[in-house]
Amino acid sequence: MNYRHAFHAGNFADVFKHAILTRLLVYLCRKETPFRVIDTHAGEGIYDLSDERAEKTAEWRGGIGRLLESPPPSEVAALLEPYLALVRPLISADPPLYPGSPALAQKLTRPQDRMIFCDVHPEVIPALKARLGRDARVKIVEIDGYMALNAFVPPRERRGLVLVDPPFESKSEFEALKAALLLAVARWPTGTFAIWFPIKDPSAVAHFVSALEMELPRQGVKNVLYLRLGVAPPRPDAPLAASGLIILNPPFTLDVEARLILPYLAKTMATMGRGDVEVAWLAKH
Repeated sequence: MNYRHAFHAGNFADVFKHAILTRLLVYLCRKETPFRVIDTHAGEGIYDLSDERAEKTAEWRGGIGRLLESPPPSEVAALLEPYLALVRPLISADPPLYPGSPALAQKLTRPQDRMIFCDVHPEVIPALKARLGRDARVKIVEIDGYMALNAFVPPRERRGLVLVDPPFESKSEFEALKAALLLAVARWPTGTFAIWFPIKDPSAVAHFVSALEMELPRQGVKNVLYLRLGVAPPRPDAPLAASGLIILNPPFTLDVEARLILPYLAKTMATMGRGDVEVAWLAKH
């Protein structure tokens, strides 16, 4: 496992993923009953944007950097504010910082909620523990993310969110992801799962999406939402320019919110033209 997210922290794909993650957490907090967040590929939690890894690519400047320089229209601003309110003071710090998914979850959850953050990289776990481990609500586990999917679902609270954000280092990653997800869903068909993936090979993505479109309803998942954000046409030999999210059992408002948020993100962060987006139901009942 060689992937280190520090090179890509705050890029367009992070902004997309974290904007939607924030909406999911805001929705879960509307009920008083506790819930659990499970992040299967957590990373370091918080990223120093002055670090040589982040500076080497400077991807954040074309991602969250552009977003903070381009105030959204009012209806989008209201939806993004929970996310941006957490990001602004960190980006303005010295050195500038960017919150990963665990840090966002920690800030947006309540005293009664719990979190499990997992990673298998030997250098990530100490950093994650140093940054978030003092929170009694947080459990940090060194474990393969796909093993974590089945080890920790369903959560005791029977409410919650599972974020699956693999590194996609292997050519067989889509198959491994699909297999692990279907096993987890069989254990918790009513859970909310957010699955992020890069779009480098559109045919491989189409195969993955169509397989889930067919298999998930068979497992009892009634609602599946597909989101895609591109900032340039995807090419296998070029830097990542598009990514997707598949949300199982999303909040009933998420598709409407995504239709407002995604066009603004695409327009703001596009490197060619205005970017492109897709919001589609793979299953809806």
